[in-house]
Amino acid sequence: MDNNSQHMVALVGPTASGKTSVAVALARELNGEILSADSRQVYQGMNLGTGKDLQEYAHGGPPVPYHLIDIAPAGSRYNVFQYQHDFLSAYRAIEQRGARPILCGGSGLYVEAVLRGYRMMPVPENPELRQQLSTLSDDELHQRLAAYGPLHNTTDLDSRKRTIRAIEIADYHRSQPVSPKPFPVLQSTVFGIRYQRATEMARIRQRLQQRLDAGLIDEVRGLLSSGLAPADLIYYGLEYKHITEHLLGQTSGSEMFERLYIAIRQFAKRQMTWFRGMERRGMVIHWLEGELPLEQKLERILALL
Repeated sequence: MDNNSQHMVALVGPTASGKTSVAVALARELNGEILSADSRQVYQGMNLGTGKDLQEYAHGGPPVPYHLIDIAPAGSRYNVFQYQHDFLSAYRAIEQRGARPILCGGSGLYVEAVLRGYRMMPVPENPELRQQLSTLSDDELHQRLAAYGPLHNTTDLDSRKRTIRAIEIADYHRSQPVSPKPFPVLQSTVFGIRYQRATEMARIRQRLQQRLDAGLIDEVRGLLSSGLAPADLIYYGLEYKHITEHLLGQTSGSEMFERLYIAIRQFAKRQMTWFRGMERRGMVIHWLEGELPLEQKLERILALL
């Protein structure tokens, strides 16, 4: 097998940076298959809100194979340990086919967990700790979580349930000797896509409006009608949190839009903070200006591979 086919390319960047279209074009150039690194695109039925943009994989040429999307039922609690396991299975299958693995996503923890080979292990639920935490206010929970050290994933603060789970994980790792399974070191080159701040904000607002026009509220309504509890959707944060609250009558349509727009902007900022942290921890990210035409982005990526 050609060793070059096994060299993984990773494409990272904040939400609305156009990563998928670049990854698809690159996959067609390199006989590649795409591995999603998005902590919410794993869930079935959560399409518009997570930005799966599945039509892009078949747009403009032969369909590009993708993996790690729609692999968990909505309402479940997928985590980075499961992601590492599922990633390796998909990666090895791509490797056996002699294709080029292309990692694409904006969930920094998931990206770094596979690029740096984090040693992860599953963490069981702790009912006694959960009962104790249930009496604390949101601010007290955030202070409790911060006491464990730097946050692995700032989306843990998007809902009360996620914050409690994050404390549960941090508490477990503090008290348990860790002897997790090793994760292989993967050869990879990492590219990032970023826009000027004003352009990024405009893209976020435009994409949010497009998704609402495409039926995002109906998607959330359908998930609730299927039997998911509002708290289950609020757990996922961002679109699912704010639209669920709107459907519960807690906000008007205009209030929902503005609050959600602000939340997505803040999320994009946290994503970039994570990627800068990856660079501080020694990872080289070759940044591409988002304003460049797709063809020029491809040229710059191919020139560095």
